[in-house]
Amino acid sequence: MTGARFCGLLADAGYDFFSGVPDSTFGAAFACLEGDRARYLPAAREDLAVGAGVGAWLGGRRPAVLMQNSGLGTSLNAILSLAVLYRVPMLLVVGWRGHGPDAPEHEQTGRTMLELLRAVELPFVAAEPETAEADVARAAAEPAARRSPVALLLRDGMVKG
Repeated sequence: MTGARFCGLLADAGYDFFSGVPDSTFGAAFACLEGDRARYLPAAREDLAVGAGVGAWLGGRRPAVLMQNSGLGTSLNAILSLAVLYRVPMLLVVGWRGHGPDAPEHEQTGRTMLELLRAVELPFVAAEPETAEADVARAAAEPAARRSPVALLLRDGMVKG
């Protein structure tokens, strides 16, 4: 799906605040968001993006936070001790680097991604190429239904220009 289509699916689901650290896995989505400073706040670190998302939710907005899976590790404390603890319905859009052939520094994180999410009891949807749009729509509905953060895992090439 295109970056514009991806952003449109999230907007259709009611997401009106985005923050994150750019990732090439879904660079086309960032290209779509960067032009809209009223809805997108760039972040220097993933835990800061999670904090911004929590603040946006407290202010009545519906947040999505975008990051690479290595950033998920960086932000776990903020996710678990803030967003999960206070039941913030936030979509965590995670670029699943290392799912297939990738740079060596992504291999272990990619290989252990699902185990990590299960270990910390963070609900997730791992999008499949054949059902990507339906998976995005399903994941987008989960945070409000669960009143909890939910991760949406996207492999390289699922969101393109």
